[in-house]
Amino acid sequence: METAADSDGDEKLVFFDLETTGLGEDCEIVQLSAVSGSHTLNLYVVPGCRMQRGASRVTGFRVRRHRLFLHRQLVLTNSLREVLLSFIAFLHMLGRPLVIGHNIRRFDCPILARALDEFDLKAEFESAVSGYVDTLPLAREMLKERPGITSFRQVNLVKELVGVDYKAHDALEDVRALQSLYGVLQPTAELICRHRFTLKTMEDKPDAKAKAKAQGKPPQPGQRPLLEHFRLTRRSTERKAEERDGERNEL
Repeated sequence: METAADSDGDEKLVFFDLETTGLGEDCEIVQLSAVSGSHTLNLYVVPGCRMQRGASRVTGFRVRRHRLFLHRQLVLTNSLREVLLSFIAFLHMLGRPLVIGHNIRRFDCPILARALDEFDLKAEFESAVSGYVDTLPLAREMLKERPGITSFRQVNLVKELVGVDYKAHDALEDVRALQSLYGVLQPTAELICRHRFTLKTMEDKPDAKAKAKAQGKPPQPGQRPLLEHFRLTRRSTERKAEERDGERNEL
């Protein structure tokens, strides 16, 4: 069996997850964790906005007097810029790995991209990775014929396929569990390639382009806010459905 740190040949894998202040597009990072084999990164940030009550209840994070607490224990924090630079250094250390996460295309990666833009670090970050794979659609494709799979939430897949329960909604525990799950799934190189994306392709709007092409005209400027509102609403709804019985921030 391949180790969780290897993919196509010698390509390294990094499993990544965020905990955030809520589920909305404007939520902020509270915890960033990554794991590759035995290498781990786990950092915390005092967010600039309030924690949503539901996110606090699920994750255990609270902010009091500009300090971050996890289950009532004070945790050491870094600035968001320091966290992003540490993540970039971690990725460089592994030699442009493939970044893998559960539901990252709809949730974690857009939040990460916005944070990178804030500090003008996106180009540097992109140079440190070879691409991204979201295990949510990957698992749906791989397990669509498998009986007994009633939910594709990560915690359910780990329990069903790995046979363990774990402390979900803690980013470090989530990435460790995902690494184990990925080792059981063992997707083929062809399947990985099909689900591979970048921050640039993630931001493309193929549905809108295809619709405009079919109508023989480009999208009108005045239509953009309505289209964006629809996409954001759909993203939030689908995320909540996936994490309904245990939202971690949400993906």
